[in-house]
Amino acid sequence: MISPHSLAATHAAKRRISAHTRVLCGARRAESTKAEPPPAGGHLPGIATSKLLRTTRDAALRTPGISWKDDDGGAPTREFGGRETRKMNVYQAVRDAMSIALMKDETAVVFGEDVAFGGVFRCTMGLAEEFGRERVFNTPLSEQGIAGFGIGLAAMGHTAIAEIQFADYIFPAFDQLVNEAAKYRYRSGGQFNVGGLTVRTPTMSVGHGGLYHSQSPEGFFMGAAGLKVVIPRSPIQAKGLLLSSIRDPNPVIFMEPKILYRSAIEQVPIDDFELPLGRAETMVPGSDLTLLTWGTPVYHCETALSMLANPPAQLAPHVPSALRTAKIELIDLRTILPWDVETVMESVHRTGRLVIVHEASRTAGVGAEIAAEVQKKAFLKLNAPVRRVTGWDTPVGLQYEKFYMPDAVRILDSIVETLTY
Repeated sequence: MISPHSLAATHAAKRRISAHTRVLCGARRAESTKAEPPPAGGHLPGIATSKLLRTTRDAALRTPGISWKDDDGGAPTREFGGRETRKMNVYQAVRDAMSIALMKDETAVVFGEDVAFGGVFRCTMGLAEEFGRERVFNTPLSEQGIAGFGIGLAAMGHTAIAEIQFADYIFPAFDQLVNEAAKYRYRSGGQFNVGGLTVRTPTMSVGHGGLYHSQSPEGFFMGAAGLKVVIPRSPIQAKGLLLSSIRDPNPVIFMEPKILYRSAIEQVPIDDFELPLGRAETMVPGSDLTLLTWGTPVYHCETALSMLANPPAQLAPHVPSALRTAKIELIDLRTILPWDVETVMESVHRTGRLVIVHEASRTAGVGAEIAAEVQKKAFLKLNAPVRRVTGWDTPVGLQYEKFYMPDAVRILDSIVETLTY
C-alpha cells in the first residue's frame, strides 16, 4: 500500500500532466538528435504488443470463465490435451463464432447490409457459400427493417443474427430495439419472447471515422430493461461472448470495437466455447486504485499503467516517484448491460479509489451510472471522488478524433490525481 505521508509529500510538488501532453506528443529538444531512435513498435505497449492478449495455446485454453460446449460434453481429458487453437484476429473470431452457430443451429440465420459479400469488415466472409444464401443474405439499407425483421424471426423461434453495418447507424432501429425487442417478454407476461435475437455492430473510434463512423452508443441503451449489451476486447473474448450472446434467452446488442478487428490477435480455441455474460474480468490485480473500462480503451489503460511505472523522460518530473509502485487493478467490464456490480464493488471496497474510462461522451454515459452506484454503495470506503476519463460532449471530430478519444496521457493524469487526492 502507498504511505499516506508519501502521498502528502508528493501532492504539493505534483503538476498537472495534461498541460504537458504536447511535450510527450511532439516537442523536440536540441539534444534529442543524439538519442537512439525508438524501436518500430515504440517503447510503450500497444494493441499489437499487449501483454493482455493470450498469444500462446496454453494461455488461450486457460482463459478465465471459459466453458466448453462440445457435443461430447467437453470431457475433462480434453480440457487441454485434446484441444487446439488457431491464430485469429477479432473479425476472424467473430466469423468463427457465427460459423459454429450456423452449423449447430438449423434455425440460425445471418443477415444485414452486404453480409452475403463478406461485410464491410469481412466478418461474414464465406458464410453465404458455406451455409447457403437462404441462411446468410443481404437486406435493404434499412436499419429499422433489419431490427424489425430480426424481432419477427426470433418471435417465431428462429435464431436471428443481424448486423448493423456501423453502430452509428443503429439509431433508426432504436424504436424497434427499445420499444419492441426489450419489452417483448414483459408485455406477454413471459408467454413468448425474442431471446433468439442478436444484433452485431462495429463500434468506437478508428482515428479517422468522424461524426458518422466513430460513435460509441452503448450508453443510449442503459435504460432499456430487457436488452443486454456486450463489448469484447479481443479475439477470444469476441468468440466466446458472441456465442453466449447468440444462445442467451434475451435479445443482445453485441458491439465490436472496429479498430481491434485486425490489430488484436490471439491464439483462439477452435472448439465451441462460451464466456459468461454479465461478468467483468479482472485482468491486472491491484490494491491502490480500480481502473474500470471496456473495449479499445483497455489497451490505452495498459499503456497508462506502463507510463505510471516507468514514465517517459518528458513526463518523469510530473509523476511522483512514490506513485510509481502503485498497484492498479485493471478490470474489463465486458457486459455493459447488465453491468457486474458485484465485481466492481468488491474491487472498490479494497482499493478505495475508482477511475472509469470509456470512449463515449461524458454526460449521461455508462460511467455516470457506474459512478452513481459506487458512490451510493461504497461512500464510506472511498478515499477520493470517482473520476471519469471519457470522450468529450461534442460530435466525434473528423480532424481531431485522436484528441477525442481518452488516450493514455489523459488516463495517467486521472490516475495520478486520484492517488494524490
